[in-house]
Amino acid sequence: MSTPHEVPPATLRRVIAASAIGNFVEWFDFAVYGFLATLIASQFFTGESASVALLKTFAVFAVAFALRPLGGIVFGALGDRLGRKRILSLTILLMAGSTTLIGLLPTYASIGVLAPLLLTLARCLQGFSAGGEYAGACAYLMEHAPQHKRAFYGSFVPVSTFSAFACAAVIAYGLEASLTPEAMNTWGWRIPFLIAAPLGLVGLYLRWRMEETPAFRQAMAEGKAHAHSPLGDTLRHHGRTIRNLGAFISLTALSFYMFTTYFATYLQTVGQLSRAQALLVSTVALLFAAAGCPLAGAFSDRVGRRRTIGFTCLWVMLAVFPAYWLASSGSLAGALLGVILLAIGALMSGVVTTALLSECFPTRSRYTASAITYNVAYTLFGGTAPLVATWLIEQSGSRLAPAFYLVVIALLALIGGLALPETSRLSLHDEPGDTAEREATSSTAR
Repeated sequence: MSTPHEVPPATLRRVIAASAIGNFVEWFDFAVYGFLATLIASQFFTGESASVALLKTFAVFAVAFALRPLGGIVFGALGDRLGRKRILSLTILLMAGSTTLIGLLPTYASIGVLAPLLLTLARCLQGFSAGGEYAGACAYLMEHAPQHKRAFYGSFVPVSTFSAFACAAVIAYGLEASLTPEAMNTWGWRIPFLIAAPLGLVGLYLRWRMEETPAFRQAMAEGKAHAHSPLGDTLRHHGRTIRNLGAFISLTALSFYMFTTYFATYLQTVGQLSRAQALLVSTVALLFAAAGCPLAGAFSDRVGRRRTIGFTCLWVMLAVFPAYWLASSGSLAGALLGVILLAIGALMSGVVTTALLSECFPTRSRYTASAITYNVAYTLFGGTAPLVATWLIEQSGSRLAPAFYLVVIALLALIGGLALPETSRLSLHDEPGDTAEREATSSTAR
């Protein structure tokens, strides 16, 4: 086994900042688009009824998810061949640029049908670039982190995710509270999207100054990085791991979007809370989740990935029904307690996913395999979460229908997650020949 590469603490702090800021820009855009959907609909789909315009706005939102797997394949292959640093610099540039573009687009009143077309193209570019962002940021951070603290350091990637949603909620609420409806419709809605420009430039500066990861440099020195296998070989050699890890990440995706996106709607439609109350509850819960991620990372480093998987899945299955019951009570305190119960499952699954994405695959195919696994799971179970939850309630007539759905996915995640080997003590600098050998190596560390 190769000697671990120790990275100075100052370098680790810069790596965390460089990894987290791109992820922040990515999720900030997704959150802002969702929070301002009604305003975007009125600006880009003028002439339609309010409901049709909103449906078209969310259809454009879904396009970004559809392109994420393709982006994961393209940027993953490039990242395994050319290095993590170069590709992550490109993805943050594309993401920040496309987000800023949305804030600069002329509206339907100015250029007619070209407005929604340009909006769709901007969202396509954002979704495509986002496909290479999360898995790449995780790989970049994990390949720098100390072996015994990988989940702790990796937890700062989901910290940036939850923080992005919280910041988007605060900014959207602040703009609506401080601006007149006319000002908000005219120019106020553009401000959150334009914020991506300076954030992206800071992120590009941080990433461009960083060195390549120790694991990738070692693979380069041993002539393995440029021997990266094509997509077909990656799927053939790591197909079982992709399937099992994807099953667990389905829970990560579903619990995240149930918690961050759908639950605010549930609090209003079922819990009868006002929009301001629902936004307040969601913001507090998001900040709680961001603060809890490092604790979850330290827990996973101490007990191992498989025990963390088991705890997370069981927590979701046991907590989801009380969470939805409390949320439907109409009480502000009950809603807050309910959403925090969901937040614990979402943050636990998010943190262990960050570590598993890098630990389950060897260096030469890590970016490609993890990007495919992550983005396919999020496209199937994350992007569809609000739609499926709403449909289940309508079909069954039960307010708890989304909770049953989450339990089924948690059971699937438990089966897939426990089929994975224990990887918390596995060195990311080793290069076993295939997944079977990698699993045999990790079994000695249990």
